[in-house]
This record gives sequence, C-alpha cells and structure tokens, in this order.
Amino acid sequence: MRFLRPAAIGALHVALLAQQAPQKTAGAEPTDTTISVDVTRVGLLFTVTDKKGKFITDLAREDFQIIERKKQQKMIEFAAESDLPLRLAILIDTSNSVRDRFKFEQEAAVEFINSTVRPRQDRAMIVSFDSAAEMVSDLIDDPEKLAAAVRSLRPGGGTAFYDAIYFACRDKLQQDQPKHKFRRAVIIVSDGEDNASRVTRDQALEMAQKADTVVYAISTNITRIESTGDKVLKYLTSETGGQAFFPFKVQDLAQSFANIANELRHQYNVAYRPEPLVADGLFHPVELKVKGRKELVVRARKGYYAPKL
Repeated sequence: MRFLRPAAIGALHVALLAQQAPQKTAGAEPTDTTISVDVTRVGLLFTVTDKKGKFITDLAREDFQIIERKKQQKMIEFAAESDLPLRLAILIDTSNSVRDRFKFEQEAAVEFINSTVRPRQDRAMIVSFDSAAEMVSDLIDDPEKLAAAVRSLRPGGGTAFYDAIYFACRDKLQQDQPKHKFRRAVIIVSDGEDNASRVTRDQALEMAQKADTVVYAISTNITRIESTGDKVLKYLTSETGGQAFFPFKVQDLAQSFANIANELRHQYNVAYRPEPLVADGLFHPVELKVKGRKELVVRARKGYYAPKL
C-alpha cells in the first residue's frame, strides 16, 4: 500500500445526542426538539521519571495538575496503568542513507517485536519508507509474521519520512478503536531526514496528535554530531510525549528498543473535560505537571485538537 493523499481527520469525537419528541400531527400541540452536544473528554497517557530516567509509578491523583488556558482543570479519571494493550506502528527507514547499518536495524526491530508484541493483546504494523511510504504488514498480533515483514525489507531510494508518519496515523492507528483502554505509539528508526514527502513535518505532527499517538524515535545518525534530522526527531517525540534515542553504535540499537518497550509498560492515564470548552477545531496546549516536584520529568503530549462545531 502506497501513501498518496494527504487529508485531515480529527481524532476527538463529537457525540450529538438528540432527544426528539414525536413530530407534530394534526390537532396536536407543537413540541420542542432538544439537541445537546457532549464533547469527548481529553485523555492523556503519560510517564513520569526522575532525572536519571527511573520510572516513578506510585503517584496519586492529587499529585498532578492539568493546566489549559491558564486555568487548572478538574480530572474526571485517573489511573496508574501498566501493561496496557498496544497499537504500534514501526516505521523503518529503507532509504539509501541507512544502507550501511540496515542489517542491525532489522535485527534490533525483530528483537523488539518478539519481546514486546503479545498475541491476542497487542497489534503492530510495519511501514517502510524510502521514496514513498509502504505498508509491509497491517496491524496484526503475530510476532512471527511481523518479524518476517521486517526481514523482507531492502534499502534504496529517497526518504518520505513525514508521509510515513502521516499514513500510519491517519489510515491505520486512528481507525483502530478497541473498546478497552490501550496505547498507540509510532516507533521510528531513521536519521530524521526527509527529501520526498508530500506532507510537511508539521502536518505529520498534527496527524499524530489527532490520532492521540506517542512518537518514539531511534536515530541512525552515529556521527556524534547533531544533525537537522536529529532535531526533527527530538521535536516530534517531545511534542507527542515520547522520547528520542541516539545510540552511538549500531550495536546499541537493541538497547534503545528495549528502553521504548519499558516505557510503553509504565504509564499513567488522566482525563478531563475542558473548562471552558472551546470547540474551534484548533490545537489547544495543555500542561501536565507533578505538584511541587520539579525534579520529576513528565512526558505527555503537549495538547489536543478540539472538535469544530
């Protein structure tokens, strides 16, 4: 499947609850029709660590504060979640720029899949990108088939990095809606460079945010010199509540994957209804922090796209 068309689809759903009395009939009194609008609550999945990266998992509802439009928001749900079912898109750069270390990327990705994807609980998909983004495996729960898809990849061509993010979030992750709680994530293995996409960096980010997807990245730049691509990876991951990893040796890729797997299993979940509600279709920044604990690091998405009514 090739990615061809950009579009914008909101991820926050608007429920129109119509309670309509019987229609007016001859001789009957006229009746009113009442339509109420209930905007879906904003949910945030996030992790908390200390400065050394150790996960902090014993915090309570009263330890957190949510700020939107300079106003503290009231939580309607809080839970310390562990081992949530996962919906993963693993995006692997197959452009010419990664040819010399591609074998290591493949084996590290296979190891990650085998240790992370649990049959009947998690689903993952494989997307490769060179001059275009291509779905190599759809969302499935079979680690063996996913591993085979990764091993089938061959490097070559340009780099449609942003298209790959856009496609995975819009066409797949956003469309998969389990009834139970779960966590969506995009995991990118790339140098962060792009020279072939139809969409921009910020359009790709917007789609990830609308799909409520956390972005993680493992840089394949091993020069020890920060590149433009490294800055892009930091930006995309920071804005969505994820993290970018920069292994200095290709042999360290596996450890970066292991760090991501560990983080995906340690998270909190909060939800609130925005007050005041502004249904303008725009991006609304949100700040989530631990009260009085500046030494703790909270990684959460930086906001949400409101519905437009």
